[in-house]
Amino acid sequence: MSRIAAICSLIACLTLSSCGREQQWPARPITLICPWSAGGGTDRVSRQMAVQLEAELGVPVNVVNATGGGGVTGHTRGATAVPDGYTLTMATVELNMLHWRGLCPITPRSFRPLTKLNEDSAAIFVLNSSPWSSVGDVESAVQNADQPLKASGTAAGGIWHLALAGWFSSRNLPTENVTWISINGSAPSLQELMAGGVDVVCCSIPEAQSLLDAGEIRCLGVMSDERCPAAPDVPTFKEQGVDWSMGGWRGLMYPKGVPEDRVGVMQSALAKITRSDEFKEFMTNAGFNVSVIQGEEFGEFLDTADEDFGRILNQPGMKQQQKAPVGRYFVPGILGALGVLIGLVGFVLSRRAGSPLVEGESVATRSETESPTDARLVVGFIVAILLFLIACQTVGYVIAGSALLLAMLLMLKTRVSWAALIVVVAVPGLYQLFAGVLGVPLPWGWLGW
Repeated sequence: MSRIAAICSLIACLTLSSCGREQQWPARPITLICPWSAGGGTDRVSRQMAVQLEAELGVPVNVVNATGGGGVTGHTRGATAVPDGYTLTMATVELNMLHWRGLCPITPRSFRPLTKLNEDSAAIFVLNSSPWSSVGDVESAVQNADQPLKASGTAAGGIWHLALAGWFSSRNLPTENVTWISINGSAPSLQELMAGGVDVVCCSIPEAQSLLDAGEIRCLGVMSDERCPAAPDVPTFKEQGVDWSMGGWRGLMYPKGVPEDRVGVMQSALAKITRSDEFKEFMTNAGFNVSVIQGEEFGEFLDTADEDFGRILNQPGMKQQQKAPVGRYFVPGILGALGVLIGLVGFVLSRRAGSPLVEGESVATRSETESPTDARLVVGFIVAILLFLIACQTVGYVIAGSALLLAMLLMLKTRVSWAALIVVVAVPGLYQLFAGVLGVPLPWGWLGW
């Protein structure tokens, strides 16, 4: 009974220790998930919003670049985050494309839209030393290429890839004469262009602004009806006789289920930021086209865009035959399988330790070569680990981790006082290691409400 009382007291203390901090929301750092690499346009907008949100909300806002899968990793992580208001996602136009391409089940309706920030048109970039000086020159090079040209700008199937493929399709150009190099983000794609690894990059003008201003690269055309204010000398595709346009958007979203009072606080902060001179100055200087839409209107925009991309991506020439990546329970599944395997090995060893002695074998000899394992202890560890994996997202890391560690220590017959001390020191220490040092946010569960 004393052990049960100690466990209940410890968990109660860990739970109540955060109650005072949560009376006024927000009371701890907010995570802003960016699905694309550091240095790109989405990352730059994310970090600017993080700085201004910190000033408005009074808590740190940490940008986490969750890259991979052409936007699947970041958008999935954002949509499946605990809906406590402490996780934002800087969603991009790829959200309108992922499910149509069969990459994941996440759609715009998996989120609670907050604020659309901007829209940018695609543009074509080459090195300043390139012999191509117009969109027509690139079309001729593709038409007459002896070997495939190399292009990039984002991951395969991303908005800039789709923009380039759509352009070639609209002009009946041989797409087999261009190889798309899949790179997560415009910044590393432009670096590859500078290094000579690709011949052409398709992305937005703001994402390439610094290299453009430095004269390192040249923009041959922008895929829009009007010229970009950040590069007024760059002609549109339409001006060059190509009737094709496409671009992308960025906006902040919550996972579905965030309490309305917290949504209201965040939307008020975002509305104030997007009206501020600081935000407008940043967007203007960076060359981003501001296009702010709030709440329900943003949701309607997403629905319309989703229908448009569905029509495009379902065309026979555009369909992607790609399989969905691993599911969200892939890693826990592996851990569970390993736990079961270890348990089986431990059980076999324990049975072996309890088997009768064979002729010529003594107890002393067996004890020197084998370490008997209590099968109940192994099974107990496996059950504890599986319960931790299942409950962590719901009750939070602090409670689940404390219960797991305490249960294991007690199963190992550690004194209750020592076990409690180890838990109090180890669990917060591991949290600081992952969340503070490694930048990997851990779930708060009930403690975040």
